[in-house]
Amino acid sequence: MSETTLPATHAGRTGRPGMFLQVVIATLLGLALGVFAPDLAAQTRWATDLFLHLIVMAVGPLLFCIVVTGIVGAGSLRTVGRLGAKALLYFEAMTTLVLLFAVGIALLLQPGRGIVFAPTSDDTRMIASYAHNAHVMHEGGITDFLLALIPRTPADAFAQGNVLQILFFAILFGCCLSQIGETGAPIVRLIDALSALFSRMMRFIIALAPLGVFGAMATTTARYGLNAIGHLAAFVLLYFVVITLFVVGGLGLCLRLSGVSPIRFFRYFRTEFAITFATTASDAVLPSVMTKLEQMGVDRQVVGLVVPAGYSFNLDALSIYLGLAVIFLAQATGTVLSAWQILIMLATALVTSKGAHGVPGIAIVVLAATLSAIPSIPVASLVMLLAVDWFVGIARAVGNLAGNCVAPVVIGAWEGKLDRKRAAEILGRP
Repeated sequence: MSETTLPATHAGRTGRPGMFLQVVIATLLGLALGVFAPDLAAQTRWATDLFLHLIVMAVGPLLFCIVVTGIVGAGSLRTVGRLGAKALLYFEAMTTLVLLFAVGIALLLQPGRGIVFAPTSDDTRMIASYAHNAHVMHEGGITDFLLALIPRTPADAFAQGNVLQILFFAILFGCCLSQIGETGAPIVRLIDALSALFSRMMRFIIALAPLGVFGAMATTTARYGLNAIGHLAAFVLLYFVVITLFVVGGLGLCLRLSGVSPIRFFRYFRTEFAITFATTASDAVLPSVMTKLEQMGVDRQVVGLVVPAGYSFNLDALSIYLGLAVIFLAQATGTVLSAWQILIMLATALVTSKGAHGVPGIAIVVLAATLSAIPSIPVASLVMLLAVDWFVGIARAVGNLAGNCVAPVVIGAWEGKLDRKRAAEILGRP
């Protein structure tokens, strides 16, 4: 197989100061429009929708090509299996640790103390659709989760933009392609060419990121106003603080143990974080993240397998949200949880958070599914968090992205497939 990679120009274009400055300017302009002309700002939602629809259009085929070429390039299914096993072990270990950390912080600080919440009939009706979807998710259990990995047809997975199904099909396709030897050589060359094609397409699409950021900030400011931003609940502030501690402390420690400077690493991805912060969606920067990781010395097979899998299985910030939210709602509703109930909640959260990526409102649905394991907490209490879910989604998206930037570095170092000299050289550039 040829050693075709994502074009270097893509990373350069999204990583240089020009794009970062454009995103910052677009953010400020969106905020200004939302404050001074809210009626006009409310009509700019199309800009963000256009940008995100373009991303969804191209990211599925690109992911498929990257995963397939990564598996074929690994040369051995044993290598692929070892990488996958280590990635899943890391994902589960990190998810469990951050869940315990979040619950511990919530129990210590008690953010819901002093709140007296009594759900009304309107609250119950408002949360009904989320509760229904959560019931379906919870009742399905592990069986439905496994069956949901398999698309009805390959085209259906791409049409829905279902990352898990695309990943499953790509892994199966890549494993079979690697086993048929020379017969599959033309298909390998075709997929290499398609990978370059879709990478170039993403290069053009990502150039529209400032437009998408402008629309997101304008419509959000017009809807909530600066006063709403200034009067967010203590829960939202606590969540931002905990995410910051997780990124700086937890992920920073993982990077240092891997021989990488945390400050330089996160500065390297500053444009991707800025776009994700403004749009609350990390799909837009997925190809750029993968390109930059490969360029800084992480093996392309590690990047091709770990990053796409991480987008569905390594949702650290969502896990932190679940841990904080359950304890917060318990305190707000006067529900006393036993140690056993907390353990049940943690186990449930580990299952319900899997694959919860890229679906609007999915965090509330997953939280409702987690609460179903503790019936004593009224599901209608979710209405408190529903009102500020967009703001929480900012930190959630950035935290998940940070976790998925760091995971390939950790797995690469674990596998001996991280070029630390090259990483130091790339990260050391201004």
